[in-house]
Amino acid sequence: MHHSLPITPQFYVTAPQPCPYLEGKMERKLFTALHGSAAAALNDSLSKQGFRRSQNVLYRPSCAECSACFSARIRVADFRPSKSQRRAMKRNRHLVREAMSPWATDEQYDLFRAYLESRHADGGMADMDVFEFSAMIEETPIRTRVIEYTDPGAGEAERLAAVCLTDVMDDGLSLVYSFFDPARAHQSLGTYIILDHIEIARAAGLPYVYLGYWVPGSPKMSYKARFRPLEIYRNGEWQELSAPENFNPDTHPLSVDPISQQVARIALPPACPKSGARREGGPAG
Repeated sequence: MHHSLPITPQFYVTAPQPCPYLEGKMERKLFTALHGSAAAALNDSLSKQGFRRSQNVLYRPSCAECSACFSARIRVADFRPSKSQRRAMKRNRHLVREAMSPWATDEQYDLFRAYLESRHADGGMADMDVFEFSAMIEETPIRTRVIEYTDPGAGEAERLAAVCLTDVMDDGLSLVYSFFDPARAHQSLGTYIILDHIEIARAAGLPYVYLGYWVPGSPKMSYKARFRPLEIYRNGEWQELSAPENFNPDTHPLSVDPISQQVARIALPPACPKSGARREGGPAG
């Protein structure tokens, strides 16, 4: 007997857990599997609607009492670097960029561990071992690249300066995860990685660079608002973020639509007919 995975995306909801960005809030995600011949089309379509990829899953925040997470993207054609961003470009102009297939290496994992221990020792990825790291890099059903930045003038052990896991979509580049040598914090490598991806997208004729989620009120995410013009996905459409310092997110419980309504509004590519949503372990009520 032949068994095959369903073509129709099945949407699920995670159990609530403490929000990593806003104290006192609970986080919940809407997600679906990413697989098969329609994976690229589904990723392209849902990324335009606020979803993000993590390995073989697409997810979007769908918190029961808050809607303060916004997918963010830079409009490449209109981007002009600030003075501090130009300084970051100058400080890192000696680095060599190399794009390669998504294959994890020991050097990448060593850099990843050093980065986490320095910057996110108490984060959700702090306990990630080498096998989980390899899965993060290698488990992708779409067009993904690992972008390495190396310092040709450094010793062998210090040559790898930064790494970015990047998805190539039909309308832009999506920075899935990036990390860098914490000993080079003075070089503003996080900023440089984004600036360099803007240049890669510009050269490829891609209109956007997707940065993940911007969360007003979260210091961890405030840096994204420094790349302008920045667009955020809000109320079913992309809107330019004109004054992030004055932005007032919707954090009232009544601002959140029921899961069934959220799923009903998701636009799928022609190859993917729509289904309902389920909670983990059972159907949505």
